[in-house]
Amino acid sequence: MKDFAQLIRKLDSTNKTSAKVRALASYFDRASDPDKVWTIAILSHRRPSRPVNTTLLREWAAEAAGIPHWLFEESYHIVGDLAETIALVVQGGRENVDKSLAQVLDELITLKGRAEEEKKAYVTKQWQGFTFYERFVFTKFITGGFRIGISQKLMTRALSQSTGIDEDILAYKLMGNWDPKSISFHDLVLEKNKSDLLSKPYPFYLAYALEGEPESLGDTSQWLAEHKWDGIRSQVIFRNDEIFVWSRGEELVTDKYPEFSGLVDKIPNGTVIDGEILPYPGNTIGTFNDLQKRIGRKTVSKSLLTKTPVILMAYDLLEWEGKDLRERPFSERRQFLEDFSKPFVSDRSLPLYLSETMSFERWSDFAAERGRAREKKSEGLMLKRKDSPYRVGRKKGDWWKWKVDPLTIDAVLTYAMRGHGRRSNLFTDYTFGLWNTNEEGERELVTFAKAYSGLTDAEFRKVDAWIKKNTLERFGPVRSVTPFHVFEIAFEGIAPSGRHKSGVATRFPRILRWRTDKSIDEANTLEDLKKLIP
Repeated sequence: MKDFAQLIRKLDSTNKTSAKVRALASYFDRASDPDKVWTIAILSHRRPSRPVNTTLLREWAAEAAGIPHWLFEESYHIVGDLAETIALVVQGGRENVDKSLAQVLDELITLKGRAEEEKKAYVTKQWQGFTFYERFVFTKFITGGFRIGISQKLMTRALSQSTGIDEDILAYKLMGNWDPKSISFHDLVLEKNKSDLLSKPYPFYLAYALEGEPESLGDTSQWLAEHKWDGIRSQVIFRNDEIFVWSRGEELVTDKYPEFSGLVDKIPNGTVIDGEILPYPGNTIGTFNDLQKRIGRKTVSKSLLTKTPVILMAYDLLEWEGKDLRERPFSERRQFLEDFSKPFVSDRSLPLYLSETMSFERWSDFAAERGRAREKKSEGLMLKRKDSPYRVGRKKGDWWKWKVDPLTIDAVLTYAMRGHGRRSNLFTDYTFGLWNTNEEGERELVTFAKAYSGLTDAEFRKVDAWIKKNTLERFGPVRSVTPFHVFEIAFEGIAPSGRHKSGVATRFPRILRWRTDKSIDEANTLEDLKKLIP
């Protein structure tokens, strides 16, 4: 535990990628095998389920620190991170707690089923025994993951340096549904076991946003385009007469999409398709808002299957007849995909569709097709070099995403909350409203979106100073403010929603610019927003 806490301290103290990789590799060189497995799990978001809720943690921490609950809450709002706040206010180091990382995590797993008093006694004893960084790390295990600028790719690079195993092979090994409580480091990383690979997907190949104009990519004859569909990127695997559906987030979601089970006796073993899970209500591509009705459901009812069915929009073929095709050119893999899927794609009783690839003589023709993206329910175009292999992770050069320009609306700042991390002392999380006429004929601002990015540091400081002088009411960490400032809000998509007061859900809202040239009377209306719904 001491070594892991020092690792987190080192990772947290530098922005240099090379320094982080060195620190991780050095840790892997000397850590015990069980601690290595748990480190890999924690840094790839496989932490144990939460044994204590944060409300109790805040109460216990205030009591352990000997301060009033309101003072702890004020400290928390200033610091912006619960684990860091607890590490600061609770005095520790009274005992020399010498536990391994694996031992601490095993104890937290068993803690979940205990009575509240037992949990409190255990947690407060650990806080008081640990040093600052140990206390911070321990609380992070309970509250959530580490946001320390370590991607799985960087962790894999460090593990490769420590073990001498190729990064791509390690990326493949670490995919899938392995359990840090039961798997050994040898079985997870060192051993070659074919049966373990039965259900595993390949590491996903991700595209970068297009930089500049598409003409910079050169000769159009070297490129294919397809629409960038807005769903869940997935790999669907057919092996040993079984189907395995994986999301890009490395989650096995087979049971969430029972529609695909009908493909098992149609598609041969040894096939892996890369594609997008899309909602398909009324035999037409729906919105991501439609898909959210399926995401996170533990069980999928018959009525939901009928109301919001899904399809697989196939992009690529990664494995055929048990052979890895990733090093083949994209154009060749696509031809394999088109040839084998032709009878299934034409059968509309099956949920398999083929994403159309397009070629054009001029970049202006590519741009024209991109202009039709919203009409086709896509986010823009994907540009793929014909001779590109299927790589691992995000690589520049061969695959680019060329998204449509965002939708925009001018809205009024109505509420604000403190930010997190380095902005924890500033009000940077904003809520915005649009004008609407209510049933009494009165004009009011109706909340429609929240955003916390898009302004410069200097602009955030100016808005923060204004908020502190123009607060109307306080609701815990939230402040309502005098309607005065107008901001242009950008978002990727829009759909009707019964869950929002405005009746509208926007996708990825963010601040585009501060409209200091506009008064609140010039802000848009809710009706203006609804007109943007396709």
